[in-house]
Amino acid sequence: MFDWIQQFADWLVFDVFKLEEGKHLTEALNFFIYDSIKILLLVFVIIFFMGIVNSYFPVEKVRNYLSRKKLYGFEYFMASLFGVVTPFCSCSSVPLFIGFVKGGIPLGVTFAFLITSPLVNEVAIGLFIGLFGLKTTIIYVISGVLLGTISGIILQKLKLEKYLTPWVQQVLENSQKETERFELEGMSLKDRLPSIWKETSTILKGIVPYVIVGIAIGGLMHGYIPDGFFEEYLSKDNWFAVPIATLLAVPMYSGASGILPVIQVLVSKGIPLGTAIAFMMGVVGLSLPEAMLLKKVMTIKLIAIFFSVVTVCIIISGYVFNIIF
Repeated sequence: MFDWIQQFADWLVFDVFKLEEGKHLTEALNFFIYDSIKILLLVFVIIFFMGIVNSYFPVEKVRNYLSRKKLYGFEYFMASLFGVVTPFCSCSSVPLFIGFVKGGIPLGVTFAFLITSPLVNEVAIGLFIGLFGLKTTIIYVISGVLLGTISGIILQKLKLEKYLTPWVQQVLENSQKETERFELEGMSLKDRLPSIWKETSTILKGIVPYVIVGIAIGGLMHGYIPDGFFEEYLSKDNWFAVPIATLLAVPMYSGASGILPVIQVLVSKGIPLGTAIAFMMGVVGLSLPEAMLLKKVMTIKLIAIFFSVVTVCIIISGYVFNIIF
């Protein structure tokens, strides 16, 4: 789907800039160009689509449905499953996170989606089956959904809505007023498009700088972290390998499709599967670029709480995987 972007990035780096293949700067720049174009396109499409969805979104009905006590956490599970069928990396999941919050979905349920979406999707599942087999894939999918569900429940119990940034609060206020106006006037989609486009432009202006900075950090990490750097710290004899792997993964950034081949190499060199998967989950779900994006919608305290809860759950998942395998 995105092959043309990679071809453009290769043409720009190798033919226009005349950079030598295999060099750190070359790899970092190629990564930055490819991911900047890909993610910005995804961000635009997602925000615009969510603007259309939100203009029809039955806010009160959904809020009432998801807040029913008899669901007993089922709403968190459903949000995690929705994350499975959305093939987005952590950075491109953020606009959907904003759309969820704007739609009146409880913050913990929204977190359940945000956690699961980059970790488990059809691309990751296909690669997992090819690299590790069906049994491991099934266990991974179940653990990913449970990770999102349990983390979402914990984060909801902490009542963290007050730590959303003023920018989000303003977006929420404007969105609610706009949604009420659409419902009252019964406007057609054609009539709604100008307002949807205006809202899309406003959100893009707010998050694009964070996208660029985040991808730049990811590009530097991608290009300059040497091969074999982590193997010294992730050996099977090290009891602290799982938390170390998770924490070492945070500065990095990659989608599941990009990191899974690396995980296969690590496992083939003797690193326990659970430790390798904890590292993968950290790279995909707890990256600094994601934190840079979330800084637009969350305060530093909320980001710290979010990352801490997910980190603990990932570490537990890593140990469980090591026990099973």
